[in-house]
Amino acid sequence: MTTPRDKEDLSGRVALVTGATSDIGAATAQALARRGADLVLHGHTNADRLASLRDELEVSGRRVRVIQADLTDYHESRRLASEATDFAPIDILINNAGNILRRVHWTELEPTHLDRVFGLNYRAPLFLAQSLSPGMIERGRGVIINILSTAYVSGGTDTVYAYASAKGALWTLTHALANSLAPRGVRVLAVCPGTVDTAFQREPFNRALVETWIDNIPLKRIGQPVEIGDVVAFMATDAASFVVGDTIHVNGGIYMS
Repeated sequence: MTTPRDKEDLSGRVALVTGATSDIGAATAQALARRGADLVLHGHTNADRLASLRDELEVSGRRVRVIQADLTDYHESRRLASEATDFAPIDILINNAGNILRRVHWTELEPTHLDRVFGLNYRAPLFLAQSLSPGMIERGRGVIINILSTAYVSGGTDTVYAYASAKGALWTLTHALANSLAPRGVRVLAVCPGTVDTAFQREPFNRALVETWIDNIPLKRIGQPVEIGDVVAFMATDAASFVVGDTIHVNGGIYMS
């Protein structure tokens, strides 16, 4: 008899986590590893953090490959997919890499900045899905999880409109891919974290804002990366096999206020 625990077991599956050096990316990789998955960890510039996470997960018995790539670049996205599949067929794609890159007031946005922001936050998830979904379809199973931001709902502040717009496009892409791939055995969905204790939120610009946001969170606290990582990992398991095209909001109940 299959138990609920059996359905959460990812042994024999391989997950690619982009942006694995971020707080949420690392927590997601750790959560997937706890459920038995082997991993391809992507990062851009923080080679030491990638190596440290790899060593930690290998000690736990997982097979791990690390790959550095600049996902604002189309060719780098394709290279990441190719090198990941050289390691092993990818069963789970976590499109976690995302960043505002820099703050630019919407009245001063230029094409180069827009291209880079959309390259990282929208085009890279699309191109990775293009590259990896055929193998998932061939094997008859696969999961793609896109990590969103509450900025796609609120629009963000006037210096992150490009990022908010890219995340909105990623939300639309999630639905489009889910419609296309679900009949072929591949689940696509999104997870949208609320305010989480990450390096980004600890920046001076954001720290004061976080204190005001807490007042609007029914739990009266911000989230921890592990609380996001565990939800993402659970959604990648067979225990969530009927979840397709949805956005799972993990935000302490802020939309109730």
